[in-house]
This record gives sequence, C-alpha cells and structure tokens, in this order.
Amino acid sequence: MSYVDGFVLAVPSANKQKFIDHARQGDSVFMEYGATRVLECWGDDVPEGKQTDFRRAVKAKDDESVVFSWIEWPDKSTRDVGMKKVMEDPRMKPETNPMPFDGMRLIYGGFSPVVELKSKS
Repeated sequence: MSYVDGFVLAVPSANKQKFIDHARQGDSVFMEYGATRVLECWGDDVPEGKQTDFRRAVKAKDDESVVFSWIEWPDKSTRDVGMKKVMEDPRMKPETNPMPFDGMRLIYGGFSPVVELKSKS
C-alpha cells in the first residue's frame, strides 16, 4: 500500500509566488527519487476552531496563509530510500532553494493509509 508524507506550514501571504517557485523546484526532486504525486495546497477556507485549528498549529500570523501539502509514495520502503536521497541532494539545500517561510513552524509526518476510496473514472 502507498505511503504519505504530510505537511502543514505558514507562509507569508506576500510570498505566495516565491513559495510556488520553491515548491516546483523542490517537488521535482521528490518525484525524481520515487514519489508518485506531490500536492501543494494554498489555504482558501481555513476556519478558526474553538480549541485547535491549522492556523494555531503552525502559529500563523495575520499576514500568513496556511499551506497543506503531501507527497505520495508507492510504499514506505521507497519513501525511506527516496527521502534519504532527497535530504542529501544539493538542490534541496537552503543555499540553493531557500525556504520562503519559517521552517521552524512546519509540521510534518509520515502516514500509512488505512482507508482509500477512488472514483471509477
């Protein structure tokens, strides 16, 4: 079964295009090392919760947007090998592809799917 790396981060709203450029450069590296899909989603409808929410989770400021992203891999072993190569790749170094957001507030984790539904089309 597939494996998913998920991410939530706060990006200054003024840096939207810089983020898109950063993602395009970095996401291609994930694909090169075995990812089957990468999706970067700019927050459009991210409500405040009564106890928890995405904005609080990443300490988003008023001038920041929440980004929700994931990387799909064929399986965990491909992810483990691929992620090691990604982290060693010079194209992913901050000097080469600087992050247009505060990486200290990025939340990430690896997940094993337990339910998957697909449309027939």
